[in-house]
Amino acid sequence: MRNRKCLITVAMLAGVVSAFGQERRERDDRKQEPKTQAVQIVALDECDPATFNAAVGPDFCRNVALGAQTKLSDLFAKAASGAPDPNWDFEPDAVKMKEGTPLSVVNQGGEPHTFTEVASFGGGFIPGLNAPGEDTVGECSGGFSNLAVARTRILQGSELKVAALSKGKHRFQCCIHPWMRMEVDVK
Repeated sequence: MRNRKCLITVAMLAGVVSAFGQERRERDDRKQEPKTQAVQIVALDECDPATFNAAVGPDFCRNVALGAQTKLSDLFAKAASGAPDPNWDFEPDAVKMKEGTPLSVVNQGGEPHTFTEVASFGGGFIPGLNAPGEDTVGECSGGFSNLAVARTRILQGSELKVAALSKGKHRFQCCIHPWMRMEVDVK
């Protein structure tokens, strides 16, 4: 009987020691693998649902901004004049971050956008929204029939995750609204 009690006691102690060891290893693993917080970018616009949806289709523009709305014809007129609507924007305009940090791009605007990496800023795939004399950049050519562009589309209320970028400067623009631009400087 005494041997049996000793065996039970040893087994219980072994279980307790094992549990403490497991807990310590889990704590140590959490210390060694810090979670890198994503840098958030927000895509914004102020499309007027009445004029956009009449021209493009129902529910294309789902603007929820109160009182701040740009008519579709005004958007094109401003772009043609070389003074595009500043309410179509990525916020912030520039980011500095450490290598290995992911980006999270959230569309809080009323219509779709892209977040496309480009070698140099330029025009998008809708000629009427390009600045006067501005040609479509190669990365945006073909519009959504270009799979690389389609993969960077962000629908209203959705999020696009960009994996960790390499060191250096990275340029991103919307291939629909090409004045929506931002630079990411990775250190």
